[in-house]
Amino acid sequence: MQEFWDERFDTEEYVYGKHPNRFFKWFIDNTLQKGSILLPADGEGRNSVYAALKGWDVTAFDFSEEAKSKALDLAKEYNTKLHYKISSIEDFHTDEKFDAIALVYLHLPSTARREMHHKLINFLKPGGYFVMEAFSKKQIEYNTGGPRNIDMLYDGQEIMEDLNVLELVHYKEKLKEVNEGHFHSGKAEVIQLISRKLN
Repeated sequence: MQEFWDERFDTEEYVYGKHPNRFFKWFIDNTLQKGSILLPADGEGRNSVYAALKGWDVTAFDFSEEAKSKALDLAKEYNTKLHYKISSIEDFHTDEKFDAIALVYLHLPSTARREMHHKLINFLKPGGYFVMEAFSKKQIEYNTGGPRNIDMLYDGQEIMEDLNVLELVHYKEKLKEVNEGHFHSGKAEVIQLISRKLN
């Protein structure tokens, strides 16, 4: 899997673009209190860089060396800084607690997904936000991005069960137009979610 992503990112072009995901951007733009944010599997850094530009203290990770290199180049281009680590979801660990965690199109098989969500919740501060946009299972009907394995596409009820220790703040399933580089382009079925850790 790491070789797949290294190969995908091994190009001068930013394959998912340089602009942040619109839902992530909306969250960042409308959250008045800046703080620390963790972005797992952040790829080429478009979301991390945007958050850093808006005053957040950003920690990101990905298991692709190519992704990290491009993310740091993008941060330099915009004259900002990231803490960017090389790690898989399974191996990532930190003693730090974050004010927000954001997952943008991070897709894993169902068993690994549940484990990932439970693990990441432990890295949230009380009051911290869990933000997510991902392809729903309806996306299997579209060839506009995301896994072609339906077990790696998400069901809203399952996601909310994964996160049932958090307070649901915002939830929407929608058909939207995505324009995020070559691999996310056209009409797509997505899940958008914001939850909050109360204690």
